[in-house]
Amino acid sequence: MKNQKIEKRPIDIIIDQYDGFHQKQANRIVNYICIPLIVFSVVGFVWSISFPQFKFLGPYISFLNWGSFLIAFTIYYYMKLSPILSYIMLLLLFGLVYIVIQVQAAEKSGALLPQVCIFIFVMANVAQFIGYRIEGKKPTFADEFKFMLTAPVWLLGLVMKMVGIKY
Repeated sequence: MKNQKIEKRPIDIIIDQYDGFHQKQANRIVNYICIPLIVFSVVGFVWSISFPQFKFLGPYISFLNWGSFLIAFTIYYYMKLSPILSYIMLLLLFGLVYIVIQVQAAEKSGALLPQVCIFIFVMANVAQFIGYRIEGKKPTFADEFKFMLTAPVWLLGLVMKMVGIKY
């Protein structure tokens, strides 16, 4: 029994790999701030891309767009890694989409949302590059695309560990 190894789940392996790139406190703080901003900017920008209008959807047409497909793909990926993380992330993304829809409704034309999202994305990524410079490592997404999707669940996993919820 002593020689028996406990195998890590894929979610633990990916989060541990991502965590290895974020050991210095300054870089971690930068990521705590920038990851939610980047998620908002990507979802908001993709949400604002024109989508074919299907009349049979009636009043629900505004909820079926490229952003909803992005969210579905992302949640599917998270579901394969950790169902609990995917459920919580889905709820958080619903809240984020609510904010995106409110921003779109507030400015009527819809032209400002993509510009704001691009600005937020660029500024948050510049800050992350500074964080990686502090860390002395290259950005995680330079190696693998999965780390772009890992960042939000890494952050969520840290919060869940703090409050004692197993995922």
